[in-house]
Amino acid sequence: MRELIIVVDILAAIGLIALVLLQQGKGADMGAAFGSGASQTLFGSRGTANFLTRTTAILAVVFFGANLALAYLAVSPSSPKGVASQPPATSAPAVPAAPSAPNAPATPSVPEVPK
Repeated sequence: MRELIIVVDILAAIGLIALVLLQQGKGADMGAAFGSGASQTLFGSRGTANFLTRTTAILAVVFFGANLALAYLAVSPSSPKGVASQPPATSAPAVPAAPSAPNAPATPSVPEVPK
């Protein structure tokens, strides 16, 4: 599951980069107004900008969604951890208390003195 989300994330990032580089800046609209060939594009003079803008927005949502899903999977308790974060295979045995000597006298109880 995680590998699929990573692949989607990488493809969305590459698509975002390509679409942003394909888009024209705001100053390029003046050239289209004077007939620099923008009317002969597949989408028309304004159709290309709308198509690229919508596609960029969709890819941005996919990119951020994939990153949020990866962040959730990284913090969820059921996610597999790395080798360094696993507990040790064997734990040290508990040290038993030192046995008292069998012939040691018990502590004498002190009788109460009446007042």
